[in-house]
Amino acid sequence: MPNDERILETMPQGVLGLIPTESCIGLAEKVDSYLTSWRENREHKHHDESAFQDYYKNSYIIKPYTPRFGSGEAKCVLKQSVRGYDLYIMVDVTNYSLTYKLCGQINHMSPDDHYQDLKRVIAAAGGKARRITVILPFLYESRQHRRTGRESLDCALALQELKDLGVDNIITFDAHDPRVQNAIPLGGFESVQPTYQFVKGILKNVPDVQLDKDHLMIISPDEGATRRAIYMANVLGVNMGMFYKRRDYSVIVDGRNPIVAHEFLGDSVEGKDVWIIDDMISSGESMIDTARELKKRKARRIFVIATFGLFTNGLDSFDKAVEEGLIYKVVTTNLCYQTPDLLSRPYYISCEMSKYIAYILDTLNHDASISDLLNPYDRIKRYVNKYKAKQEADGLFKYEA
Repeated sequence: MPNDERILETMPQGVLGLIPTESCIGLAEKVDSYLTSWRENREHKHHDESAFQDYYKNSYIIKPYTPRFGSGEAKCVLKQSVRGYDLYIMVDVTNYSLTYKLCGQINHMSPDDHYQDLKRVIAAAGGKARRITVILPFLYESRQHRRTGRESLDCALALQELKDLGVDNIITFDAHDPRVQNAIPLGGFESVQPTYQFVKGILKNVPDVQLDKDHLMIISPDEGATRRAIYMANVLGVNMGMFYKRRDYSVIVDGRNPIVAHEFLGDSVEGKDVWIIDDMISSGESMIDTARELKKRKARRIFVIATFGLFTNGLDSFDKAVEEGLIYKVVTTNLCYQTPDLLSRPYYISCEMSKYIAYILDTLNHDASISDLLNPYDRIKRYVNKYKAKQEADGLFKYEA
């Protein structure tokens, strides 16, 4: 497979249409740039057939218009026909930077508001599209995926609702628990892992990471993230460890049981670089606590890695942790809203996901398999081997054959 495009010999499912809500427009424009570039230079043996009508376009973006009434209620208007289109709707439900007026008051958009806008876009298409795929980088209500008491199952309900609205496929990234797809067993659902982008982002920005068992270790901050840590550790050929949290189940603080202690399982981390990996950084409290525990065990440099950097309590705690030497780098993707303050931090590494999404969209539009895209093992190995070869050429490290 060439680095800049995939070989696609199948017929497209329909005219490709990319509909990003305002919450996701920046990411969608980068995806669109890749798609237009690839298709402009792609010679297809069937390009004269009717199935390739509007295959080559200057842009595949269809911008939805979602005006609001003074009461805060809204509607969606699509200003062009989407009949027969293969639609891909992109929504970032975490983008709190957007606002609207409600009875003269300024309200920031919540995940619920973004989800309602998604349903409005689907409704505006009016069932005329050939196929609808929803791209929810952060799966809506994914943290409310199971029932531990008499409570709602919001994520499962949302998936069923989208399927009932006519959505054929749902693509998300690093779902909190991908087993929630059991709510729609006959519907298309993919939880894509950004492992390759993490590895590439770190190694591109930090030239002196020694990738062997004696100098690097992958850590899961809790039992829920173990699967991610095991995969990355196996691909890189290093060991992993994990923490589990002892909680006081007799007390509830801010909706959860407080952590009494962190217990560690695994080899010694003394003198090693450590990568702590999880699906999201919310307040960041758990990650910083884990980093503090690792420093007590004499870990060297600590990299905090998460698919989604929400930073709901701001960046002050991370600034302090970096200043104290607890954390060396913070690594997240651009799949969710990133504040200018975050992007300005010297310790922050942003992993670009737009090219990966463009590959997926381009392949799905041709109704081709994305199995090789979902398994990044070979790509990671190639990149790691190239990185090691450069280190050896520069005289930094010598790896055993």
